[in-house]
Amino acid sequence: VVYGGFIFGTLSCGLSQNATTLLMARALSGTFGGLSIAMIMSIIGDIVPPERRAAGMGIVMTAFSAAAAVGVPFGLKLAQMFRWETPVFVLAGFGSVIWVIAFLRLPAVRGHLENRGEDPTRAFAELLRDSNAGRALLFMSAAVVGHFAIIPLLSPFLVGNVGLPQQDLFLVYMTGGVLTVFTAPVVGKLADSLGRRQVFACLVLVACAVTLWITLSGPLPPWVVMVQAGMFFVFASGRFITGNAIMTLAVPASRRGAFMSLSGCARDLSMGLASSIGGWIVVKEPSGRLDNFSWLGWIALASGIVSVWLASRVHVNDVRQPAGATPSTRVAEIPTIAAEF
Repeated sequence: VVYGGFIFGTLSCGLSQNATTLLMARALSGTFGGLSIAMIMSIIGDIVPPERRAAGMGIVMTAFSAAAAVGVPFGLKLAQMFRWETPVFVLAGFGSVIWVIAFLRLPAVRGHLENRGEDPTRAFAELLRDSNAGRALLFMSAAVVGHFAIIPLLSPFLVGNVGLPQQDLFLVYMTGGVLTVFTAPVVGKLADSLGRRQVFACLVLVACAVTLWITLSGPLPPWVVMVQAGMFFVFASGRFITGNAIMTLAVPASRRGAFMSLSGCARDLSMGLASSIGGWIVVKEPSGRLDNFSWLGWIALASGIVSVWLASRVHVNDVRQPAGATPSTRVAEIPTIAAEF
C-alpha cells in the first residue's frame, strides 16, 4: 500500500503544472517513501538476528549506493536530453514493475503480531514514554544533521567554490555510489564483529575530518574532488548502516514498526532542519560562490560528536532471534538474499 502511494506521488510530480502542485505531489511521495523505508528497516529487524543485524543493513543499503551511482547520473542525463519530467515518469514506471514483483514474491512478515492483543494507541503512547526510544530518536536526529548539514548545498559549493565543471557533477555521485556498493557490506560485517558503537564512532570521526576538508577547500583539481567525494560517501554514509542497526535494537520487536516510523519522522525533520540552517547561514554571491559554507562543516562536526555520545546511551532491548517472522517464514519463505544474512 505505501509503495503504491509512493508511485502515485511520484507520477503526480511529473504531472504537476505549477510550483504549488509540485510541492504537494512531492510531499505525498515523500510521505509514502518515508513509510516505505521505515517498513524496510522494520522487516530487516524482524528477519535478521541481532548478531548479524548490521551486516544485513549493509547489504540492503547497497541499494542506496547503487541509486546514487546509477540513478542520479541517469536521471540528470534524461532531464538534459528530454524534459525534467522524464526521469520522474521513468521512475514511476520502474516502480510499478517493482511493485508487481514485490506483491507476488515478498513473503508476509506477521510474527510480530502474534499474542499481541493490546491497544495500538496505548502501545504507541508507551513507546513515546520509553526513555531509551527517546534517546535513540535523538541519536538518529544528531546523525542526520551531521550528514545533511552540507548535503543540500554540496553541489553548488563544488561548482562555485571548488571549481568543478557543471558537466562533471554527476561523477561525484557516481564515484561515491560505486565505492559504497562495495564498502557498505564490509562496514556491516565489521560492526557485527567489532561492535556497532565502536565502528560507528570511528566512521563519524573520519567523516567529520573529511567534511571539514571539503568545506574548508578552495579551488581543487577534479581528481582531488573525486577523492573527497569517495571518502565522504564511504564514511559519512557508512555510519547510517551501524546507526540503523542500533535503532532496530533499541525497542522490542513488537513495537519496531511504530518506532521505525517515528525514526523516519525524526530523520526527515532533521533533514529539513539541517537544510534550513544551511539556507540561513550560506550566502550566494553573484559569481556563484557560496560564503559561510565552512560554518556548516563545523555544525556537522558538532552534531557528529553528539551522535557518538548519544549512541553510547542507547541500550539494546532486542536480544532475541528474529522475532518478527514465524519459523515457517524464516525457513521456507524468506528469499535467498535474506537467508544469506
